[in-house]
Amino acid sequence: MRIESGAASREAPPARGGRAGLLMLVVFIVAEVVWLGASVLVLVPFAISDPALAEEQRLTIWPLVTLLVVPTLLAALVAVAGTALLGGGPRRFRVRRELAFRWNWRDVGTGVVIGLLGLLITVPASAIWAAWVGADDASSAVGEAFSGRQLAPAVAVLVFLIVWLLAPLGEEVLYRGVLWRAFQHWKWNRWVIFAVTTVVFSVAHLELLRTPLLLIVSIPVGLARLFTGNLLASVVAHQTNNFLPAIALLLSTTGVAPVPM
Repeated sequence: MRIESGAASREAPPARGGRAGLLMLVVFIVAEVVWLGASVLVLVPFAISDPALAEEQRLTIWPLVTLLVVPTLLAALVAVAGTALLGGGPRRFRVRRELAFRWNWRDVGTGVVIGLLGLLITVPASAIWAAWVGADDASSAVGEAFSGRQLAPAVAVLVFLIVWLLAPLGEEVLYRGVLWRAFQHWKWNRWVIFAVTTVVFSVAHLELLRTPLLLIVSIPVGLARLFTGNLLASVVAHQTNNFLPAIALLLSTTGVAPVPM
């Protein structure tokens, strides 16, 4: 209880009520639309230049890397810009206040610990899920996209860093940042916010078969946000959770070991 009550005292309270919640929800929806739209726009030029793409559903390496980086980065930038424009509180501190992002070594440590504890659940859950539905159906969209591909070491490291560090940061800004804050402005119970954002995060990946597994993976990440009141903790917990899959992808794409994703 000490952690939870401490989180409640450190986090800035909702500033303006229902209208503020609606504005933050609009920011979230716009950022999501940008994410999906950017994903499509990245693919279109390559589909036009390579008609076989539509038939084979396979991309060359750099379009894949672009697809990993651009939509996530654009969506996060839109979320931050929208928060700066429409969020509550003094303009100078608006983004940090609304997204509840504070640099705090204690919360970083909490994020690491919760992320590591989460692995005790998510790793066995992933193994059980793969045994149940089959390794091919259980693999992530990223793992499937890079399956069987050999990358140059520098490119493989770049992909590793994106999956480990960048993707969790962008996703957390949206789900445990903007969306979480929208519900806070509506004065929802903190545990209800945790539950709803966990479900939305899982569904929004648009990987229908893996949604139950993503739900389990998302739980410790959301708990890090809940217990600390700090978006940074959920970012770190998410990055901790993504480290093993990112390592597996690095080993697989460099040919060091044929590790399934």
